[in-house]
Amino acid sequence: MKYISIPVTPFQQNSSVIWCEETLECAFVDPGGDIEKLQAVVEREGLKPVAIWLTHGHLDHVGGTMAIAAKYDDLPVIGPHEGDAYWLDGLPMQSQQFGFPHHDAFRPTEWLKAGDTLTLGKETFDVLFTPGHTPGHVVLFNKAAGIVFVGDVLFAGSVGRTDFPGGNHQQLMDSIKTRLWTLGDEVVVVPGHGPNTTIGRERRTNPHVN
Repeated sequence: MKYISIPVTPFQQNSSVIWCEETLECAFVDPGGDIEKLQAVVEREGLKPVAIWLTHGHLDHVGGTMAIAAKYDDLPVIGPHEGDAYWLDGLPMQSQQFGFPHHDAFRPTEWLKAGDTLTLGKETFDVLFTPGHTPGHVVLFNKAAGIVFVGDVLFAGSVGRTDFPGGNHQQLMDSIKTRLWTLGDEVVVVPGHGPNTTIGRERRTNPHVN
């Protein structure tokens, strides 16, 4: 598996293009905007887009979804968990609140739930349900590669906010401790903002997880 993460929009949200090295099939994870930057990766690497995967419904993670889906013959939109339906329904209001251009509400092709598996060519990703930052947040774990795409659950030295509607601090702590810490210390964490880290580093030193 290979991937490239590109900070997009004024929120500098890490959108990732993930691909299978054998088949060159790729998926866009959390295409928040600036889709021309993501398309440039596809063209440079000769990739075949097959899906869009969403970790949660906040605008900075989903704002480019419909535009990039349309660019590649209506790509299926997979995720997040149905608990974030109200965030997707509220995209027009989110756009207004955060000073973004208007974004229409949408629903994914398929909701995700705990225990689901996603495939990308020869690569497999486990779906872990990690509420707290939002009620329907999921993370995507490639065990073979030792990489987990965590959206806004965990960052290098920090954790996701829980002061938005539907946020729950205790749920977030439970998600981190019972689902992320168990993945293994060497697992690389690709967060929704900021630099990569590892499970072990955050488990030992993250001051926000008591």
